[in-house]
Amino acid sequence: MPIAVGSQAPDFTLKSKTAEGLADVSLSATLAKGPVVLLFFPLAYTGVCTKEFCDVTAGLSAYESVGAKVIGISVDSPFAQEAWAKANGIKTTLVSDLNKEVTKAYGVLFPMLAGVGDTSARAAFVIGKDGKVKYAEQTPAPTELPNFDAIKAALSA
Repeated sequence: MPIAVGSQAPDFTLKSKTAEGLADVSLSATLAKGPVVLLFFPLAYTGVCTKEFCDVTAGLSAYESVGAKVIGISVDSPFAQEAWAKANGIKTTLVSDLNKEVTKAYGVLFPMLAGVGDTSARAAFVIGKDGKVKYAEQTPAPTELPNFDAIKAALSA
C-alpha cells in the first residue's frame, strides 16, 4: 500500500546515468527547486512503461509550466535506463532503485512480476515543495497507467 497523502515523503539519493557518467539525484535537492512527480514503473523496455514515459515526455511542458520536475524510478540499472531512454526519446530524469529500498519506503513493491522477481509497482506521487505527499496512487495492475489528470490537478492545487 503506498504511503499516504499528507505524510512526509521519504528522502532518497539514487543514481542516474548522464552523458558525464553516474550522477546522484536526491529528492531533497530536487524539491528545493519545486514540486516533484515521482513515477515508479516496473521495468524499462516493456510496452506499457515505454508508452507511459513517451507520453510524459510529450507532455513535459505541462509539468514544467508549474515548476514541477518528473522523476521516473525503476529497479533497472542506470545503464539499462539510459539505453531505453535514448532508444525511445525519453527526456525525464530516470533513477535506479536497483536495491528496491526506495520502492519499499514508498510502499509500492510489486512481488514476482511475471515470475521474474520483485519490481516497483506502477505508482505516482506528487510531492510538494514542503516534502509532503500531495497525491499518491498505485495502479491496480502494472498494465494500467496512473491518472495523469489527477496528478496535474494535485500540482495545480
